[in-house]
Amino acid sequence: MQKLWLASYPAGVPEFVNLDEYSSIGQLFEKSCEQYADRIAYINMGKGLTYRELNERSAEFAAYLQQELKLPQGTRIALMMPNCLQYPVAMFGALRAGYVVVNCNPLYTARELEHQLKDSGAEVIVVLENFCHTVQSVIAATPLRHVVVASLGDMLGIKGVVVNFVVRHIKKMVPAWSIAGAVRFNDALEAGSNQTLQPVDVALKHIAFLQYTGGTTGVAKGAMLTHRNIIANLQQACAWINAAVHGRSQLIVTALPLYHIFALTANCLAFMRLGATNLLITNPRDIPGFIKEIGKYPFTAITGVNTLYNALMNHPNFDKLDFSSLDIALGGGMAVQHAVADRWKKITGKALVEAYGLTETSPAVTMNPLDMAEYNGSIGLPIPSTEVSIRADDGQEVAVGEPGELCVRGPQVMAGYYNRPEETAKVMTADGFLKTGDVAVINAEGFLRIVDRKKDMILVSGFNVYPNEVEDVLAACPGVLECAVVGVQDERSGEAVKAFVVKKDASLTAEQVVRYCRENLTGYKVPHQVEFRDSLPKTNVGKILRRALRDEAKVSRTAD
Repeated sequence: MQKLWLASYPAGVPEFVNLDEYSSIGQLFEKSCEQYADRIAYINMGKGLTYRELNERSAEFAAYLQQELKLPQGTRIALMMPNCLQYPVAMFGALRAGYVVVNCNPLYTARELEHQLKDSGAEVIVVLENFCHTVQSVIAATPLRHVVVASLGDMLGIKGVVVNFVVRHIKKMVPAWSIAGAVRFNDALEAGSNQTLQPVDVALKHIAFLQYTGGTTGVAKGAMLTHRNIIANLQQACAWINAAVHGRSQLIVTALPLYHIFALTANCLAFMRLGATNLLITNPRDIPGFIKEIGKYPFTAITGVNTLYNALMNHPNFDKLDFSSLDIALGGGMAVQHAVADRWKKITGKALVEAYGLTETSPAVTMNPLDMAEYNGSIGLPIPSTEVSIRADDGQEVAVGEPGELCVRGPQVMAGYYNRPEETAKVMTADGFLKTGDVAVINAEGFLRIVDRKKDMILVSGFNVYPNEVEDVLAACPGVLECAVVGVQDERSGEAVKAFVVKKDASLTAEQVVRYCRENLTGYKVPHQVEFRDSLPKTNVGKILRRALRDEAKVSRTAD
């Protein structure tokens, strides 16, 4: 496809980025720590950590893994934490020592966590004590050999004592955390401080992250994101950001979880490359606390999903904040609604800019100019060193303005799904494009717009939900004969999960179905609606027609 988008690039954004500037994420990190040593890298609950301190603490953790645990290069290190100071320390430490990071959602159920740990082969997990009960319930069935337990207040100084007391005794969030042989996070750092991190030969081709996403088989798959993939996406994003901020120091609000690919790359890594400060919000669901926290700092950038921006603006204290320093407000993970973007501009004076990406693309693919004056409803332009192709079902490119599947080629595209070559083959074309499963159109100026979704994936507040996984759980629920799951429009979360169920037991209730799902699925995957049917629509070979159910739901909503 002709690169129509280049003529619409913001001034100063190149067609290609330098992919050879860094040899690994660890090297990039160390250069940033040297260059910005005295700047604050992260703030959490009022405690700041400079780049110098982050360099020291991450080296201690790396040395602990390397020298104390004697782990060979390439070992999988699972991280199961919300946004807290321990996350970047552990993540950068693992990468510097040549290990592979496996991000785990702290809210995973035992079933979900067990699958991910077994599939990735993770031998070490760093987990916040609040979630140790889940690790404890599956550890015997996984390859885990070492457990490092963090407490929320570990790195907060004197305030941390109070934080830990509140978490453990007042909120009563933490059950007994003791796991045989587990080591406290601060003890691991102390042990590492007595060792020296030995240099490792990390190449761009080596895997940096096994980042899990769902799939057509109903089980989560690990996208192999190499050091080259991640560094390429950082270079691409930074070229775009620099064109908008012109070298001004940045403080970015990081409320989306760092274990999610959006915040991992856009906030944690790209802004680290720029020497920025990440303000970590541990519990973004506490909107009053969130607003109070960001009110303390002259923040210049914020990323979020549509639902987060909407929730912030619906609180009476939000419009009292000072937005005079704001350079960038970036929306991704799910479609930004026009009404939300318009309201954001009215309150903050800054346009809410939409971007698009996938776990499989590290994640950024397209982005709108960050200095645009108004929301335009598109997902933006392909970023540097990125090609897109809009293709019909027969693989041929469609004309400009015609809908087709959005396909992507670039250095940020994953190396494949871990141990799943057949799944990789399904999404890659012969000429090296990744098939996104999203139907898009491109206009004459190169701006793309998503118009439909080919795949059955449901997007709930920026998190992917794959119907097969939910259906597998539903099918095991006592009293269920048949089931199907689709996404339905939801004003709060963009889409919500709806289950259609044929009963085997006439006494089965929707409440029982939801309760069973909550025991086996993370909250955002649990059906918000359950509709019982006498039968489900099927093809002549017996395959359940999800699209027919989805279309019925759309018609029903329109009629309402």
